[in-house]
Amino acid sequence: MTTALFDLGANPGLSLGVMLLIACVVAIGARRLGFPYAVGLVATGLGLAFAGIASPVPLTRELVFDGLLPPLVFEGALHLRWPQFRREAPLVLAIAFGGTLLAAGAVAAGMHWAVGWGWPAAALFGALIAATDPVSVLALMKGHDRDPRLRFLMEAESLVNDGAAAVLFALALAWSAGHVGGGGFWAGAGDSALALVWIAGGGVVCGLVVTGALLVLAGSSQDHLVETTLTALAAYGSFLIAERLQASGVLATLAAGMLVGNWGRGRWLSEHGALGMMRLWDFAAFVANSIVFLLIGSRVAVEGFAQGARAAAIGIALVLAGRVIAVYPLAALFDRSALALSGRAKATLIWGGLRGALALALALGVPANLPERDALVMVAFAVVAFSIFVQGLTVPWLLAAGPDEGPAV
Repeated sequence: MTTALFDLGANPGLSLGVMLLIACVVAIGARRLGFPYAVGLVATGLGLAFAGIASPVPLTRELVFDGLLPPLVFEGALHLRWPQFRREAPLVLAIAFGGTLLAAGAVAAGMHWAVGWGWPAAALFGALIAATDPVSVLALMKGHDRDPRLRFLMEAESLVNDGAAAVLFALALAWSAGHVGGGGFWAGAGDSALALVWIAGGGVVCGLVVTGALLVLAGSSQDHLVETTLTALAAYGSFLIAERLQASGVLATLAAGMLVGNWGRGRWLSEHGALGMMRLWDFAAFVANSIVFLLIGSRVAVEGFAQGARAAAIGIALVLAGRVIAVYPLAALFDRSALALSGRAKATLIWGGLRGALALALALGVPANLPERDALVMVAFAVVAFSIFVQGLTVPWLLAAGPDEGPAV
């Protein structure tokens, strides 16, 4: 019998307080012992679940997308400088979009031929697992400043590649339901290329328009509380409006964060307001990270991996192979340019391409009538567990190897 320690319905204040206290203790221990904070949180969630202290809070797509993802993406985007993003854009966009397509195709084909899944389930799994997870990557990279360029590339790619993953998952979901090209929202779009333009481009435009209007409003006020509140509306408002329009909420919030971080500070926000905003979003990211990784650990503990060990092992191997296919060929296109990456940098991009809450949220949103739905969710959790524990614990060794060769930051 489990104890509902985090029963938000019974006592929301106490439950949230307990979760944040646990997160603080884990953060202190992680810093002193030198291991990634996210790994410590997932391990703690696992330990609590095995000890019979379970959380009744469901790890749902709605919780991750509508509640936890906007502050994490917005906070990460605040630190992405536009001059560097513009310089690195060809490499970042090539891996984020082209790499995601290549990885999704490789994983889908592998799950179909090696595991025996039908093409709809294989395509859905390939789409949802192909993109690196901004939540996990941003949490991993905090505090790693020895190689600023490599950190920038890993964070920027994880934030951008949601656009490709979103359109792939939407199209795979429509195909699995048997109505691609006939009826539904995408019938008017005509093909996946136009759908990609709408999801990615529409998300960026939505973020810029919503945030631009709110920054103009903030410029008419010298009240730092008003300014900070308007940035919160920019983060959540751009995300929710874009999702309602079936565009990418992550790209909308990414655009919003970059607009505020690069042009809002010092231009539309007062010095006091900008300082308060940065402190608020640092705190919001800490709280969101704490909740999402504790819930991942709690959920991983109840997955029946033993019953699908072969499929899980193949899924992990295919995801790693897909990441190799996503990075090496596309990065090689820039080997004779100023954007060239060293062999160590390419290896770090591959091994540091973590999966996490984003993949799980999409997996949990797969229709219940899909024959392989339970197996798909189980394999997704296995990939995420491997990603966080094995890759998350060893990526710091690669990051500590020294700075990458390439253009100066």
